[in-house]
Amino acid sequence: MNHIDITVLQQLHHWRAQGLHAVLATVVRTWGSSPRPVGAMMALCENGQTVGSVSGGCIEDDLLQRYTRLGEQMDHARGWGQPPRHVTYGVTADEAHRFGLPCGGTLELVLEFDPDAHALRQLTELLLSGTLVRRSLDLTTGEATLAQADAPQALQIDAQALHNVLGPGYRMLLIGAGTLSEYLATMAIFNGFVVTICDPRQEYMASLQIQGVQRTSLMPDDAVTAFRPDLRSCVIALSHDPKLDDMALLEAMQSPAFYVGAIGSRRNAQGRRERMQQHFDVTDDTLARLHSPAGLSIGSKTPAEIAVSIMAQVIAQKNGNPNASA
Repeated sequence: MNHIDITVLQQLHHWRAQGLHAVLATVVRTWGSSPRPVGAMMALCENGQTVGSVSGGCIEDDLLQRYTRLGEQMDHARGWGQPPRHVTYGVTADEAHRFGLPCGGTLELVLEFDPDAHALRQLTELLLSGTLVRRSLDLTTGEATLAQADAPQALQIDAQALHNVLGPGYRMLLIGAGTLSEYLATMAIFNGFVVTICDPRQEYMASLQIQGVQRTSLMPDDAVTAFRPDLRSCVIALSHDPKLDDMALLEAMQSPAFYVGAIGSRRNAQGRRERMQQHFDVTDDTLARLHSPAGLSIGSKTPAEIAVSIMAQVIAQKNGNPNASA
């Protein structure tokens, strides 16, 4: 689940708690090239405010015209209490052109009218606590139920119900405060990650300028334990100090984190592997999880360029493209 999805649900809850009418739009199917993936969400308020996205913009405009007071096409005969509705965009070439969809692109949405404010509050609280939640929507009545899920799953829909496993959001733990950490954290935040920076060296942490990150001065292995990496977490060692980086990596490689990485030259990376095997009996299978040197091979030299290469590799791993050139 991306950070923007949690933002959509939080804002939707805010509107509904105020007694405002609102619509939740979810992408449930796509054919051909589509601007947004299955599961993408957007919320619209009766006052014309929106959050999230289901396309490049034109479909959002059409939804605004149809389902808010800003437009003239709201179906007042059925009203806000109507059951969920399926809508499809891009069936014909003319529609695809009109709505800005790529050639051949088609997407189907499910629209929920006035989702229950109490259920939305429960959902957002669970997601923010790190819980994986299965939300099931009855497509006949519009009633949504919540249950804890064991593992991430793709969105499922049939004639009776829509099942969507949500959360927790993607997280990143960086070991070592410095310029590279600031660049990488900034990029990660823009990509929807919640970022924590760890450094027990007070002089390094004091010089950290970036806003919007969580900070910890725990020793790195303790920081990884407290971070509780899950399938939507990544841990990256950036300190250049083996006493700090190795401690974190030893813990992180034993976790479910989808990405574990460390910066350094190939020579340093080989030395790290030899240390871990010799002194900590780390197996080859465990070391195979470690991306070191971290980042795609793009000839990066500066901290900003290195951050780009690492962020690109993290995104490739997150999106199921682990074969991106390292």
